Amino acid sequence: MSKKAIGSRVFMLVTALLLLGGRAAWASVNSAPQAMHIMEGFLPPLWAAIWFAVALPFWAIGFRQIGRLVREKPESRLLLGLVGAFAFVLSALKIPSVTGSSSHPTGVGLGAIIFGPFMMSVVGAIVLLFQALLLAHGGLTTLGANTVSMAIVGPLVAYGIWRGLRGRLSEGWVVFLAAALADLTTYVVTSVQLALAYPDPASGFMGAFAKFAAIFAVTQIPLAISEGILTVLIFRALRNTAPVEMRALGLEGA
Repeated sequence: MSKKAIGSRVFMLVTALLLLGGRAAWASVNSAPQAMHIMEGFLPPLWAAIWFAVALPFWAIGFRQIGRLVREKPESRLLLGLVGAFAFVLSALKIPSVTGSSSHPTGVGLGAIIFGPFMMSVVGAIVLLFQALLLAHGGLTTLGANTVSMAIVGPLVAYGIWRGLRGRLSEGWVVFLAAALADLTTYVVTSVQLALAYPDPASGFMGAFAKFAAIFAVTQIPLAISEGILTVLIFRALRNTAPVEMRALGLEGA
């Protein structure tokens, strides 16, 4: 298959994902509650600043890696756009959960497997920024916190599983576990963030964490399983539509 044909297929995948994301986002805007991730103004200023400080080093490394990738492998730009569109679509599909937040897939596992966790921290932050500015989902003051949970810790978990289990289990299982556990870990971190900001008056941090995590688990466990399956299907589709680009990124066997 020619590079032009491969590029066209990847472009169509990106376009389809963005169109689906637009529909999902529009439905989300017209549903209640109007919140995704941790909503604007929900965190005290000190905690909002702390999570921005945690995110900044990852953004700095991620921007440098993206710049190097674009210079050395410009053909990877469409794949980078695709993983961003994939994250946008999945994180626009929300289910109401804890007050001030919501449950939804994250879509970051695919990008972490293909590009690594640092580049995905930037891609994920851009997804969150667009949702905050255009859809009123999440927020600007909580962008650091949402980035840490969805675009930093989630991708780190996914990449660690991919690197650690690759070659020990079948590829499909590794991709599934990477995506599903990245999703679940995102909400563990979100529960930690909310518990730190709003500890229980009687039982403190642990009581608040148990409450937030238990409520999230009802919706997040089935969402994580679904995201894992979908990520396997998309990853296999990319094996067929962009084998040269996948191999160039170090994904042997593509």
